[in-house]
Amino acid sequence: MSLMKRISLIFRSKANKALDKAEDPRETLDYSYQRQLELLSKVRRGVADVATSRKRVELQVNQIEAQAAKLQGQAEKAIAAGREDLAREALTRKSGLASQITSLKEQQATLQGEEEKLVLAQQRLQAKVEAFRTRKETIKATYTAAEAQTRIGEAMSGIGEEMGDVGLAIQRAEDKTAQMQARGQAIDELIASGALDDASQLSAGDDISRELDALSSGSDVEAELARLKAGNAPPQAIEAADGGDILAAEPEAVKVEGESTEGGRA
Repeated sequence: MSLMKRISLIFRSKANKALDKAEDPRETLDYSYQRQLELLSKVRRGVADVATSRKRVELQVNQIEAQAAKLQGQAEKAIAAGREDLAREALTRKSGLASQITSLKEQQATLQGEEEKLVLAQQRLQAKVEAFRTRKETIKATYTAAEAQTRIGEAMSGIGEEMGDVGLAIQRAEDKTAQMQARGQAIDELIASGALDDASQLSAGDDISRELDALSSGSDVEAELARLKAGNAPPQAIEAADGGDILAAEPEAVKVEGESTEGGRA
């Protein structure tokens, strides 16, 4: 298949699809009914025209027959008056009119037959048009009911184009709402855990927090220093601290130590 044929086929298929989508069967039926009414009107005008022509021929026949009868009477009067020549002339004219009458009667018979055919065709066409009108209205009512039922079903199931857009809008709104709720809960958890400070109280509480942290740090240093001192004190000092005087115990210990040293040297 050539490129031009393929392009033509694609164009026709697209056009056919677009026309099929845009076509409303009810409008098509109404248009077809209108065309049939126009055709029936033309047939009726044709019947009227043929009937008019037949009537005109009939009038001509009657006029010529009247002339022939008049000539016949003139011929009889001429014979009675002894004027054979006038009688011959009247009969000659009458003979010419007879041929015209015969031709006109043939035309009249032909037109009569055509008129009868057209009348019969008109009656049949009118019956078909009436039957089509009844069927058209039935089809239109059925199509309208089916269309309404389809729209109701699509609306209830949410598969219609409009309801589908509404469903998508609702879904997007729910997603944004859920995302906003999750964000708010996450921020609340971060603030509660201290990971995020309250911006409204941050500048006002910085000085106090720093002073409290400094005092806490100083208390911790003093407590640690006292613990270290208590752990490195001599045993006598510890016992004196429990129930005696540290200063009173130290000279005796020095005296006994001095005597022992002197005795050892002797």
